[in-house]
Amino acid sequence: MRLYAEVNEFYKNHIKEHPEASSQGAARMRKAAKYSSLYWDDKDRKGLYIPKIYDGQTVEDFKRICALTHSICSKVIREFKAHEDFRALYDFPEELLELIMLPAPYEGCLPIARFDIFYNEETGDFKFCELNTDGCAAMMRDLEFSRLLAENPAHTAALRKYDIESFELFDTWVKEFLELYRTYPKHVENPHVVITDYLEDGTVPDFEEFARHFGKAGVSCEIVDVEDLLYTDGALYAPSGLKVDAIYRRAVTTDVIKFLDRSRTLVDAVKDDAVFIAGAFDTEIVHTKWLFYILHLDRTKKILTDEEREFVEKHVPFTAEFSEGHISLEEVLANKDRYILKPMDSYASKGIYAAGHEYSQADWEKTAKELYGTGYICQEFCWPYQSENFELDWEDGKSRMYGNMPGLYTYRGRFAGVFLRLAEGSNIIVPFENERTLPALWVKGRR
Repeated sequence: MRLYAEVNEFYKNHIKEHPEASSQGAARMRKAAKYSSLYWDDKDRKGLYIPKIYDGQTVEDFKRICALTHSICSKVIREFKAHEDFRALYDFPEELLELIMLPAPYEGCLPIARFDIFYNEETGDFKFCELNTDGCAAMMRDLEFSRLLAENPAHTAALRKYDIESFELFDTWVKEFLELYRTYPKHVENPHVVITDYLEDGTVPDFEEFARHFGKAGVSCEIVDVEDLLYTDGALYAPSGLKVDAIYRRAVTTDVIKFLDRSRTLVDAVKDDAVFIAGAFDTEIVHTKWLFYILHLDRTKKILTDEEREFVEKHVPFTAEFSEGHISLEEVLANKDRYILKPMDSYASKGIYAAGHEYSQADWEKTAKELYGTGYICQEFCWPYQSENFELDWEDGKSRMYGNMPGLYTYRGRFAGVFLRLAEGSNIIVPFENERTLPALWVKGRR
């Protein structure tokens, strides 16, 4: 038996042997959650009782997945910027294309990302769900759910028997960000860093924790709404009056374009190379869900190694524009359980995510007809790996099966940790509806 499976069995056996203590532990975890940053915006972020346990073999697999995906994405970004015929495969608006084509102010591509995958823990096989770049979030959610485990008696017992650790996502990024900043030709010795987003929609607890870790590293840092930045006399300033030397950009590129009037100060400063920014706007090339279509083209395969081509063919789901000339409406109507429909470029499950197997035939036909030709993609539906767990509200105390979707964080192309989301059964995961979050832990061995 694999070590991760052994630890999972330990948790389940402990629950069976100590039902009352487990119920009380779950109640304490729920209470602690209410007083944590999980409820910073009054939205209920639900968790489960047993943490997700990965072993060394899985961690090595995640490292390989991240390294290959980062390599492929970097090649796509460079090819896009170097060759007009490759750019023509995309359909970016002119104002976005102008930002994408700006030189990145650092060495390399794709400073930060999260690769969401449907991963089978038993076989190691997987399919991609989507790729997230600069705006990838939820590091604080993983940390808060990890903290709740102090109230979990099964976890306390597991720690006595196994060497179990969390993934560290904050100090690691601060270190990588600062190393990346030092590759910027205009870098200064003691930079003032700004974390910026449209704060009404931003994951503020993430920002606050990152700011704290920048401070712990001896770096001046503040959180600023994009529209509160001031650009004057060739320098960018925060509302505090401090000159901004480096930006950790959490504002996703589509929002920068959508709110261009609010973004103008930031955009002008970046265009003039008056400030360091991570990431550059060229990350949108691989953030868009259109990437999966691009990766399967012969034009793209020419720039990949044999290993990378095999990786794409095996793990990137079929994707096509949901419109005439790409995939027929009749094909999708006749095979509803095979497909899922998504907005071309979105995040945080915004817009309709329609998985055919969740619809009756009549409702699927109605939905698909309404979305056909309106800027959606049609993608192969991937059935998620199922694992057993218990609700934190405990209900009847019985376990249920949940579909898993780990998101693999990468910092400068290196695997950093996991954001784990689940939903009961095979349903697609919708935030604040059926979504469950688990802390991801790494079992290194037995004590």
